[in-house]
Amino acid sequence: MLEETGPEWLSEEVKTGTTIIAIEFNGGVVLGSDSRVSAGDSVVNRVMNKLSPLHDKIYCALSGSAADAQTIAEMVNYQLDVHSIEIDKDPRVRSAATLVRNISYKYKEELSAHLIVAGWDRRDGGQVFATLNGLLTRQPFAVGGSGSSYVYGYVDAEYRRNMNKEECQQFVLNTLSLAMNRDGSSGGVAYIVSIDEHSTEEKVILGNDLPTFFDQ
Repeated sequence: MLEETGPEWLSEEVKTGTTIIAIEFNGGVVLGSDSRVSAGDSVVNRVMNKLSPLHDKIYCALSGSAADAQTIAEMVNYQLDVHSIEIDKDPRVRSAATLVRNISYKYKEELSAHLIVAGWDRRDGGQVFATLNGLLTRQPFAVGGSGSSYVYGYVDAEYRRNMNKEECQQFVLNTLSLAMNRDGSSGGVAYIVSIDEHSTEEKVILGNDLPTFFDQ
């Protein structure tokens, strides 16, 4: 007797999509993301902020399953709060990235999420870390999500070392705009967070205000 497995869509993997990016500049970092949350062909949230604070000057950019990524961010946020109280000073960015890496690796069979961790600390300044399945590597910039495959050529061609804060903000905005135009799973508005020693600045750029390119 054949076992009943139910409708085919119950066992299918749900495809998700997004575009996230972070870049270092001399004295800080800039993170950016789109706002669309998709499940297969459906858009389930048009304006989710995928840039989640882990501490005062440390943020992460979320991709993968929204629920899984938010859970990791909340766990790390709590642990960093406790850690900062224990050491009586702000935590290092590398400490936050290590916590994300450890949780992602420990629960790699249960969770589907990739986080880019970026921020500023007094020891090493602005830093960007990529974390994935036990990987922890510092990069001058990092991109992730389904939209990243559409913009690798752009970021490789346009990235320059020692860009200032404003140039990095424009680089992030252009990258997001291109990805959101090409990738059906990315869209909505653009969220940007700029972090340096003196401030943490959050911006929202509406879709109508995003940069346009020749084919748009």
